[in-house]
Amino acid sequence: MALSAQQIPRWFKSIKLTSLVTTTQLGQRFQGPGKTLLHGVSARPRRSSDNCFLQWGFKTYRTSSLWSSSQSTNCSRQGNNSAQSTLLPSVSEQKTQRIPNFDSELSLEGLDEMPPLSPLQPVSEEEAIQIIADPPLPPVSFTLRDYVDHSETLQKLVLLGVDLAKIEKHPDAANLLLRLEFEKDIKQILLFLKDLGIEDNQLGTFLTKNYAIFSEDLENLKTRVAYLQSKNFGKADIAQMVRNAPFLLSFSVERLDNRLGFFQKELELSVKKTRDLVVRLPRLLTGSLEPVKENMKVYRLELGFKHNEIQHMITKIPKMLTANKRKLTETFDYVHNVMNIPHHIIVRFPQVFNTRLFKVKERHLFLTYLGRAQYDPAKPNYISLDKLVSMPDEIFCEKIAKASVRDFEKFLKTL
Repeated sequence: MALSAQQIPRWFKSIKLTSLVTTTQLGQRFQGPGKTLLHGVSARPRRSSDNCFLQWGFKTYRTSSLWSSSQSTNCSRQGNNSAQSTLLPSVSEQKTQRIPNFDSELSLEGLDEMPPLSPLQPVSEEEAIQIIADPPLPPVSFTLRDYVDHSETLQKLVLLGVDLAKIEKHPDAANLLLRLEFEKDIKQILLFLKDLGIEDNQLGTFLTKNYAIFSEDLENLKTRVAYLQSKNFGKADIAQMVRNAPFLLSFSVERLDNRLGFFQKELELSVKKTRDLVVRLPRLLTGSLEPVKENMKVYRLELGFKHNEIQHMITKIPKMLTANKRKLTETFDYVHNVMNIPHHIIVRFPQVFNTRLFKVKERHLFLTYLGRAQYDPAKPNYISLDKLVSMPDEIFCEKIAKASVRDFEKFLKTL
């Protein structure tokens, strides 16, 4: 049985095409011959048979099983009663007519021929509440957290262990990372660092401190490494220096060369000793030189050490070059003037300058209380400064003080 014009909108509604063709539009399109239904399609005169009408109206949407049965019925009806072929089904026939399910019966080929939806097409309330829109990016923010979900670069840096909370304290750094593309600007730097000897679990810490390395030209970084290699720094030495001083590769070749020349000339060290010095403390090449110059004057003028004594101490404890001036003077005053240890013994055990002063005081007072505070190597049962400051409390009490840890703790409560 042929379908009525009132049933056509139901077909379109079942496939969510109500917005394309409405009941009113269909009624207006079929009022006279030569009217158009869709773009570029001309409707035939009304006197045409139901078969022709359905062939035209649903050419795009028919299915093989449904259309074959409908076509055979319509063709037989056209041959038997051509006078009644233009009549539409009655209301009772409409009620018994089966409405096909477009979700399961429409062909993909037919759907491809449908005209595209207009971007200006109105949306129903039910469809509108199902739309989930991504929140817009804030134009200004005090945290990088707002951008992580939208930035591949930030996401991969987080996976590497980079602490964005520390980086975002520097606005210039945050702006730099947001402008970078991972594949284009970051990947090559990471591969370079790995080839240099930086392990995967060390990249996060390194990049958190020196995020500015992404703004460096890769060729410049390679040139600086080549310079260090020309100065006979081994690959393992360079990797150690870069790990301990992340900003090392951000300095130009000229600056690195000037720093190495300064320490070799100022301390009058050989090339090998100068190289060993900066490998153990690479911050000497990246930090300020003012503390170094100030400490050299303190050792020579205020503390009274000779030049060769200074050379010996700093080659054993490089941190003495960058130590706090006040700490240096207070430690020397207590060790030399209170403990009565002469310069030549201090030179042999410069570790005392690398120890907290209150630890030296506690142990010296405890040994004095026990009558064992003897630091002169020429006398029996003497105690070296190295053992005094380096041993943990348990071993110090057992080996040096010859007392229990409980006795030591009780004594400290009396101070």
